[in-house]
Amino acid sequence: MTDLKNMNRRDLLKMSVMAGAGVAASAMLPFGARAATIGSPAMGDTGAATTSTGKIIAEEYWGNKKGVKLWVYRKYIADGIANKPVLFMVHGSSYSGKTMFDLQVPGRDYSTMDHFVRLGYDVWTMDHEGYGHSDRTPNYSDIASGVEDLTVATDIIRKTTGKTTATFFGQSSGALRATKFANTHPDRVKSLILSALVWTGEGSVTLKERAKGLPKLRASNVRKVDADFYSKVFTRDKPGAAEPDLGDLVAAAELKYGDTVPNGTYLDMVTKLPVVDPEKVLCPVLITRSEYDGIATDEDVVNFFGKLPNQDKQMVMLAGLAHTSLLGVNRFRLFHVMQSFLTLPAAKALSTG
Repeated sequence: MTDLKNMNRRDLLKMSVMAGAGVAASAMLPFGARAATIGSPAMGDTGAATTSTGKIIAEEYWGNKKGVKLWVYRKYIADGIANKPVLFMVHGSSYSGKTMFDLQVPGRDYSTMDHFVRLGYDVWTMDHEGYGHSDRTPNYSDIASGVEDLTVATDIIRKTTGKTTATFFGQSSGALRATKFANTHPDRVKSLILSALVWTGEGSVTLKERAKGLPKLRASNVRKVDADFYSKVFTRDKPGAAEPDLGDLVAAAELKYGDTVPNGTYLDMVTKLPVVDPEKVLCPVLITRSEYDGIATDEDVVNFFGKLPNQDKQMVMLAGLAHTSLLGVNRFRLFHVMQSFLTLPAAKALSTG
């Protein structure tokens, strides 16, 4: 067995592309819908791509978590919707679901949701407690709270579509939320895609810097955000990995909800790691690792990968991307890897004779 802890960086990078053999109560209140006509290559459960046209429909729902109102958001093309797999996107620590996954800028294509809707998915996200449209409360909105939020959201999906499982994509602390949800509710998770994952935090440049502000993080359940903060999100690891004005675009979209975000996931990542157990992730997993992401070391992520029990697992190192890869200049390389994982044919049973 390979000793992952003692491997040097060159060996780790050689291993950075690895593929396996295949790939709660809520109140559901429709909030509204809107549509835009597009052309769309749709993909069914068989993985065979077809060409179709249709309208992207956006719907909003409200979930109730013990009195906390949670905003849940869906985008899809109605044609053949009963056969389209559900893809649920889990946001990170510093901005809400719509800003992260459905950023609309004239003349630009930033919406991850629209991209995968065009590929034939029924795409969902939500704002976790304290973010975006969802209720702002005195709570810290940590990883455990995020699991409760996802339980409410998946109840809405089941009531709306009849589907009981989904593929979950998680970004940064969203990757931890999604993984913890898979630990807690394995029956609801078909597969996982994890981007900007950190496991133990050992050697993390970003978390070492973040720990310097620990007294402030403990002193309040929220921290201030502004245009300067969002600008630094896209330059702290590698200037040029995102378009120069992206921080301003994100700030314009996000600050309309307020100038604070919860501290819970920051505290978890600085003081409580590891908060997830890879050995209890039973589904297929894709881990994407950006070249310039400072949230974790290669060793930390590879060690997590090595403990995943399902042999339908992949880890891919992507050049030209930083922490927030979904909005990077090379984001379509990430989308390509995700689609490849999602459409990987199921493994056939091997003959014993």
